[in-house]
Amino acid sequence: MQNFYDLLQKIRRRPALYLGRHSIFNLQAFLDGYYFARRELDVPLTAQEIEFQEFLKWLRDRFRVETGQLWASILLFHCADEHGAVDCFFELFDEFLHQDQITVSTKNTLKQDAVLHNP
Repeated sequence: MQNFYDLLQKIRRRPALYLGRHSIFNLQAFLDGYYFARRELDVPLTAQEIEFQEFLKWLRDRFRVETGQLWASILLFHCADEHGAVDCFFELFDEFLHQDQITVSTKNTLKQDAVLHNP
């Protein structure tokens, strides 16, 4: 898969097609299987897949979880049900990506300012 985020968007649009049912634990199982298959085939992770691993760490930080609890369990704890937890997953993923874009944009602006002020 060349574009991991395209796969996530496909799942977002039609979760039952990819997951069997709209379930946060089915999503976790799907993604665990995806990563397992890549490891078994000795296929290196793409930049998006590596960034996604950072998202999972970000989730733990966002909810201040310091135990070994799975990300799906963390989301379910904060949502009404598994269906809502899947929706929350994608909303938080959007937030994570947007935050990352803001950070990159801010860094670029700071670099440009430094160049302008220190010719």
